[in-house]
Amino acid sequence: MYILCLGLNHNTAPLNLREKLALDENVVRIALARLACGHVSSSIMELAILSTCNRIELYATSSQNAFADLEMFLSDVTAVPVDAFILHTYRFQNMEAARHLFEVAAGLDSLVVGEPQILGQVTRTLELARGQNTAGSVLNRIFQAAIHAGKRTRTETAISRNPASVSSLAASLSERAVQNISETQIVILGAGEMAELAVEALRKRGAQKILVVNRTLERAQNLIQRWGAQATTFENILPALESADILISSTGAPHTLISAQMVNEIMKNRMERPLVLIDIAVPRDIDPDVAHHPMVTLYDIDNLNTKLEHSLAERMGEVPQVKNILEEELSVFDEYWRSLDMLPLIADIRQNAESIRQTELEKTLRRLPDLTEVERNHIEAMTQALVKKLLHAPTNRLRAEAATPRASEFAAIARTLFNLSDEYPTTNAAD
Repeated sequence: MYILCLGLNHNTAPLNLREKLALDENVVRIALARLACGHVSSSIMELAILSTCNRIELYATSSQNAFADLEMFLSDVTAVPVDAFILHTYRFQNMEAARHLFEVAAGLDSLVVGEPQILGQVTRTLELARGQNTAGSVLNRIFQAAIHAGKRTRTETAISRNPASVSSLAASLSERAVQNISETQIVILGAGEMAELAVEALRKRGAQKILVVNRTLERAQNLIQRWGAQATTFENILPALESADILISSTGAPHTLISAQMVNEIMKNRMERPLVLIDIAVPRDIDPDVAHHPMVTLYDIDNLNTKLEHSLAERMGEVPQVKNILEEELSVFDEYWRSLDMLPLIADIRQNAESIRQTELEKTLRRLPDLTEVERNHIEAMTQALVKKLLHAPTNRLRAEAATPRASEFAAIARTLFNLSDEYPTTNAAD
């Protein structure tokens, strides 16, 4: 068995490609359901999809090295040809796949090191896979281990102290873009988690005039009740845009909401007042062509990579300790992964012993025809207990040796002693 990770992120792929591959939760459910219904290559046994504004990653277990199948699956789900993204992908296998997922959950692979949202996104990825019955024993184990490791890094180190997220970076950029943020009219497009984090960060920096624009007023009102902002709907996006000094956009819309034509029109009425647009959505909410207007400054999510807060240096100092924690947790997972090599052998030993037990039990019971049903049940229970106790020590020893260099030697000896076939599947754990 193989554990596979196929992905691309902000380090390997440009924004215009990532937004084409981004999947919302509903699409993820549909994609996972295809596997559950048997519409995906039979080599893929388990599957989980992690899709955020900075990455798309497919985690799978397979009977073979099935990266080509995962590439075709991603292409089918997104309608993006494999040739368009294959050069931007990374591929990890077995323990390297585990290491990557652990680093993602710990925030080491994020655009902003230590950002807190990714751990919740990894957790949600597992929940979605479980909901579609595509997370089996191995993916459940690896994701639970990664989540546990991510929680440890946040409680035992300062990697997430003074946390910065894409939203907080957008707020910092807003603060630096104006002379007095308390007098600045800020418009937030969207009312999801990213929008709320942006509003919270802006409030902490002294912003007073915040207008939230959302598709539904109810969702926006939930946000403004917590943070004392104002709200309106998309029908009023033009007057909202015209009034804004800064607009931060973070919706989940599949297409752009603010076009260059819209911006050019509203800029005619602004008396040369500059406009700062910060688009932290993937796919993007704002047409990149708006930046052609001389009074408009546009930042997208990739631009924020160079706008990190001062707390980054402090968090980077925690990275060695975080990596130590990850190594401890990876060692635990590695023992589990290597133990999978022994499971078929242990199963064969037990099956062989059970076959012998049943054969000998039937012989004995035929010679004792006058036994009552209760007596027969007592004899069967005794034979089951004997087999269980006789196999307890050797099977436990095989599990313990699975993670050592002598594992193959122990397996070969055990198969010889128990007169078992030498042919059995392997996890390729040493790959």
